[in-house]
Amino acid sequence: MKRRSLLAMLVLNPGAPVGVERLTEALWEEEPPRHARTVIQNHVSGLRAVLAAHGAGDGGGELVTDGGAYLLRVPESAVDARRFERLVRSARSAPDADASVAVLREALGLWRGPALAGTTPSLPLRCAAQALEELRLAAVEELARAYGRLGDHGSAAGVLGTEAALNPLRESLVAALMTALGQAGRRSEAMEWFHRARRALAEQLGIGPGAELVEAHEALLRADAPAARPVPPAVEGAPAPAAAPAQWPFPRRPRGFSGREEELAALDRAAASPGAIAVVAGGAGVGKTALAVHWAHRRRADFPDGRLFVDLCGHSPLPARSTPAVLRELLLALGLPAERMPHSPEALAARYRELTAGRRMLIVLDNARTSDQVRPLLPDGEGCVTVVTSRDRLGGLVASDAARPVPLAELSAPQSVTLLTDTLGPELVSAEPEAAARLAALCDGLPLALRLAAARVATCPTRSLAAMADELADEQGRLSLLDVEDTSVAAALALTVQHLSDPARRMFHRLGTHTGTTLDSRTAAALAGDALPRAAGALGQLAAAHLVVEIGRDAYTLHDLVRLYARSLPPRPDEDDAEVLPRLLDHLVNTMLAACAAAEPGSEPCCVPPPGARRPVEVRPFPDRASALAWYAAERDTLRGAVEAAVAAGLHDRAWRLVLLQWPLIVWQVRDGWAPLLEHGLAAAEADLDPGAQSRARALLGWVLLEEDRPEEALVHLERAPGLAALAGDRTAQAVALANLAVALARYGHDARHGGPARVRALLAEALTLAEQADRADLVALARQHLADQCLAAGDPEQAAHHAARGLALAEPPFPVTRRVVLQTLYGRALAATGHPEEAALHLDAALRSARAHQFGDGEAAAEAALRALPATAAGTAGAEPRAARPRAGRALPGGC
Repeated sequence: MKRRSLLAMLVLNPGAPVGVERLTEALWEEEPPRHARTVIQNHVSGLRAVLAAHGAGDGGGELVTDGGAYLLRVPESAVDARRFERLVRSARSAPDADASVAVLREALGLWRGPALAGTTPSLPLRCAAQALEELRLAAVEELARAYGRLGDHGSAAGVLGTEAALNPLRESLVAALMTALGQAGRRSEAMEWFHRARRALAEQLGIGPGAELVEAHEALLRADAPAARPVPPAVEGAPAPAAAPAQWPFPRRPRGFSGREEELAALDRAAASPGAIAVVAGGAGVGKTALAVHWAHRRRADFPDGRLFVDLCGHSPLPARSTPAVLRELLLALGLPAERMPHSPEALAARYRELTAGRRMLIVLDNARTSDQVRPLLPDGEGCVTVVTSRDRLGGLVASDAARPVPLAELSAPQSVTLLTDTLGPELVSAEPEAAARLAALCDGLPLALRLAAARVATCPTRSLAAMADELADEQGRLSLLDVEDTSVAAALALTVQHLSDPARRMFHRLGTHTGTTLDSRTAAALAGDALPRAAGALGQLAAAHLVVEIGRDAYTLHDLVRLYARSLPPRPDEDDAEVLPRLLDHLVNTMLAACAAAEPGSEPCCVPPPGARRPVEVRPFPDRASALAWYAAERDTLRGAVEAAVAAGLHDRAWRLVLLQWPLIVWQVRDGWAPLLEHGLAAAEADLDPGAQSRARALLGWVLLEEDRPEEALVHLERAPGLAALAGDRTAQAVALANLAVALARYGHDARHGGPARVRALLAEALTLAEQADRADLVALARQHLADQCLAAGDPEQAAHHAARGLALAEPPFPVTRRVVLQTLYGRALAATGHPEEAALHLDAALRSARAHQFGDGEAAAEAALRALPATAAGTAGAEPRAARPRAGRALPGGC
């Protein structure tokens, strides 16, 4: 900090000597040490070294000693403060307001945060920082005036609003904001700023508002609402005044609006009943306001008594609008003069209902946060239609006031491309149709994201759609690319998140760690380290706020941009983020153990949770094999991401378990590109120094490579697997490895180099012995299955029948049907070969029926082929009609894991 403060003092005085006394005063807030001069000399030496290392001398920068002072020679263009001042002066002499706006925006763009941040808060540096901040605020006010000269009062209010919130005692700033809001047709909002400033001045300084604020306030009071008509005082029992058309600034028709025909039709239906209320609900940036305003313009003729639009600021950098302020604004629009305005909220609401009764009007209440915020603003006339937009579903309004929900989801792929076409022009999009489609997908169909991406392309003529899509494909930088000037996807999402309850906000932070796009309440509970009911409640709140999408009972998904935003959030100071990923991984491991038990009943798990694993709050139940396999298939991407995250975090004991526990799906869909995942699992097992895990990974990887017709690579892994299992003392893993190696050799290793058929049968006999010693009935049945197959191939049907019959006796429920089909087919073939065709036909027919019932294509094909090979008289005793074999789903079943 001291060296940075020294540099700041020199840069604030470029080309001028700064004495040691002044530097001492700047570097120490209180009494400096006795050796302050020596400290300064050391910092000067260090600063010279830094400047030299960065080539400052080449650019004209030099730090020299000038007597008892130091002097920094540096080009004026290298000092942001000097560039800023020069640009502001240039803006004042610009030829027109457009040029002033451009130059002032460039000047303000030089600021990256508070002036002199990170320096010693000493008096000289504080004064210098305050002076610079004063220059910046003056430039902001000047920019607002330039916008005002252009008639763009909304932009003027936008640049002033944030600064006024941070500087509530700067009266010139608040007065300018009030003027801009009034000229933009937002008078009640301007009035709120006046009262806020008045309270702040009274509470903090004990004074009243100055001349600027008072004058701005009086100007607002003098300004009549456009086309406002005097309304006589309300008389009890008297009829309401004649309904004059309400006149109030209404947003222009949104440019580039496209698609949404289904939603517009839904809004038509929702608005068809008397006194209709429609709630257009959707996530940040999905286009709720654009839909409501476009519909309002399209249906303008249906509302002869006027259309009113109010931004309730429910999810906004500004405070949410107060109900009395909004009611005053609506009453002004309905023609009620300011001097006749009721004082109490109740009287305001009653007058509003009175003036809307009997009228045919449209009220658009934009950006609502809660149902309570909306209810007092609902008109009383049956001819009135109210359209509410919100990031929340506003279920309370649906329940209490019969509001009709009009959900607004992300655009479809064709709609997204259409929006890009409308924004960029048909020539650009038609020239790169594939890139346009990829760009639309990367933007998650979010209109805000699509428009921001289009703006990036449009403002950089050398950037193609393909280049933009390539940039967005990088998850690390995607959110920063979707940020143009004062609009960004991240900012829109932030406004939603900040209004969540603390449990929901905490849950949203945790979603950034999730490795997939779908989750349920159990996974959410694991991520948050919370009880299941609280996790479910938080998920429900996130769904209501459209940060996650409910896709089924206790099933949610989140879009990539939302997930990336959650991932970008800084850690919460009150929580340990390092625990989130291990909790998620342990939850997945336990869920997969349950899935394995359901998918392969009768088998034993290939592993147990690692030492120190966290017990899950609750594990998902799997009622049967089909549900378990369906879960595996649905969560494949999530599990792959979990493996990658575990490896990146050095949690190798979790990583290999997450791979191996997918074996039921791997075996069932063996030719579906599993080798890379299994290679990751093997590497993790090696990093974990676990020979048993290495054996299982090599046995399964070898089988997959074998099925991919890569026998040489397969045999390298399969040959090593048994020895690793023996080293680990894992008889089960050794039996699996020996069985898989034997099958591979039987298929591809008949030459003497691999030992031929004799070695195959010896390996299977050893596997059988180990399986029996381990009391693993499933592996005993597997070994006998392969022995039966080998005996048939070797011309020994009696031994084949023996092994098949013994294996078939074990393959009763709860063992998988697939195993029984294979064994029964082998037994039928062996019976046929030993001269018992009729009995063979009965077994083959049973195998065929079972394979068809369970959609086991390989088993069906093998049973049909064996039936066709029987004598016609024997085959005719079977009840099933043979039919053409289906495409085969896989070959002989392996030992799995």
